[in-house]
Amino acid sequence: MNLDLAVINGKVYIDGEFREVDLGIKDEKFAMISERGMLEDYNEVIDLKGKYVIPGGIDTHVHFRDPGHSERGTFYTESQAAVAGGNTTILEHPISSPPQYNKEILDNRKKVAEERQGVVDYAFFGAAGGQYPEEITKLAEEGIVAFKTFLHEAPEGRDDEFRGLTMANDYEILIGMKEVAKTGLPLGSHAENNDLIQGFIKHYRDEGKTSSEYHCKSRPPISEYSTVQKMILFAKETGCVLDLVHISTPEAMQMAKEAKEEGQKLFLETCPHFLLLNEDALLEHGAYAKCNPPLRPQETVDKLWEYVLDGTVDYIGSDHAPFLKSEKEKNAEDIFVAPAGFVGIDLRIPLLINEAVSGKRGLTLERVVELCCENPAKAFNIYPQKGVIQPGSDADLAIFSVDEDTVVDWRDNYSGSKEIARVYDGWKLNCKMNYTIIRGKVVMKDGKVDPIADGTKGWGKLVKANLNKK
Repeated sequence: MNLDLAVINGKVYIDGEFREVDLGIKDEKFAMISERGMLEDYNEVIDLKGKYVIPGGIDTHVHFRDPGHSERGTFYTESQAAVAGGNTTILEHPISSPPQYNKEILDNRKKVAEERQGVVDYAFFGAAGGQYPEEITKLAEEGIVAFKTFLHEAPEGRDDEFRGLTMANDYEILIGMKEVAKTGLPLGSHAENNDLIQGFIKHYRDEGKTSSEYHCKSRPPISEYSTVQKMILFAKETGCVLDLVHISTPEAMQMAKEAKEEGQKLFLETCPHFLLLNEDALLEHGAYAKCNPPLRPQETVDKLWEYVLDGTVDYIGSDHAPFLKSEKEKNAEDIFVAPAGFVGIDLRIPLLINEAVSGKRGLTLERVVELCCENPAKAFNIYPQKGVIQPGSDADLAIFSVDEDTVVDWRDNYSGSKEIARVYDGWKLNCKMNYTIIRGKVVMKDGKVDPIADGTKGWGKLVKANLNKK
């Protein structure tokens, strides 16, 4: 067989372990897995000299603001940031203007993604809200991989970004979850108690307490885990598959663990910043470290790791959320004004590899693959097209070394909002992302993304859920 590309002399993740094998790629798929030195007929070759090879990363939690706020980043810029971090597929959550709560809006987002000529493969979450429950089952037929909802009314001044995306009361949640349950798709829920949060914000503002630490105080742990408890209960009642996104408290993780043990189907996601940062980062970086839910005390961070290591956490998403520097710095005296979220799609995998290599927490490289590649593909019904190295699957690879260092520098970020990428700036990582390969195309080489020069601009394509594989 004449191969398009041979990837040789790497340590390749196959069936749960790293093996010294060579990979042959043809027509965008893995064609051969062979012993070292056995591949002979190929057009191109990459000799990895012992580097690690894993399935391409699948980021389960990404916000692209295009259309509506393309000044924050486009499918093109943010997809470059994605592949710089070893990601080959992103699952895009709807906060655009407007969110895709019906087929017409979703079709337009697909069109925008094509026109912007992004590099990374992409799949969409659909918006599910109390305003248009009749659209939910229709939207599920359009190839989305999941739904997303927020449990509050649109934030002040952001009506367009949240139209059709919120379930503002328990009645809307119950009706919406019944509709999602009919589709069999997961429902991603931002699980925070808005009544508590708004009450605390008003209380602290009335007392003139608007410095950075009060963002954390206004969103205490109970605001998350009380809502997670309710969502698990409602999901059990309706038969809805729940996707608990960006969970930040051990209490909520314990509830999810117990529900799973009782046989309920649900998925649990957390993010690198909840595992690697604590609330002190907000004091240091101000609004640049503001996210919802907020960063927690170090004691909480330490407890979260128990659920990462015991398998309770299914996957880790970046919650990549581009904003402009001017938006983050607006009214710096009042932490409640700046938008919540920061960019991080480029660092999700490197940060976790670094943690595994350090050996401090007991995290292994094999577990990193489960969290960042395999489990996301299985949960969102895009496996085995994605998330695995085997013949017939898309030839998606992330390749890295652990004998080279990387120093994080926000100026090297490809995001359109790279100026807000401050919380990890200056961190030294004991690894380097060397290559990203999407469907057999090398889209990052030697740690550099240059889509125009090598013809990969526009290479990314839509990935649809395969609902025949549950």
